[in-house]
Amino acid sequence: MITGCTSVTKITPPEAKPVISPVINYALSLKGSPYRWGKASPREGFDCSGFVQHVYKRHGVHLPRTAREMADSLPEIKKNELRSGDLVFFDTNGHKYSHVGLLVKDDDFIHAPNRRIGKVIMSSLNNRYWRKHLTGVRRPRVR
Repeated sequence: MITGCTSVTKITPPEAKPVISPVINYALSLKGSPYRWGKASPREGFDCSGFVQHVYKRHGVHLPRTAREMADSLPEIKKNELRSGDLVFFDTNGHKYSHVGLLVKDDDFIHAPNRRIGKVIMSSLNNRYWRKHLTGVRRPRVR
C-alpha cells in the first residue's frame, strides 16, 4: 500500500480594502495633529470646526468657520442615514451645535475634541457621551 502526503491548501482571497474617499483619507492623515483653539491648519493646529473646515477646503468645499454656522448652512440629514463624510454635531457646552466632527465610517468619527485631549482623534458615536450629546448631522456637497 502506498500512501502519499497530501495537503489541502485553502486559498483565501485578499481582503478587500474599504473604499475611503479622498476627504476621509486626508482627515485620517491629520490624526494626532495638535488641538489649538481658533486655529485651522496642520502647522498651527486645529479646533473642531477649523479641522472640518480645513479638510473640506482642501477638497474644494468651502464651509463656514464655526460649528453653529456649518450646521445652519448645510441641509439636515436624518441620524439613521449617516454616511462617510457627513458632519456630526454635538452639544458639549449647552449650545446645540458647539462641537463638530467628520464621520469616517460606521460609527467612527474624527475630530479635534478639546485642549484636555490635545489632539485630533477618532471616537465612536456608540460612546455613551457622544451618543447622548449628538444633536444633528449635515452633509456637505463634494465636487
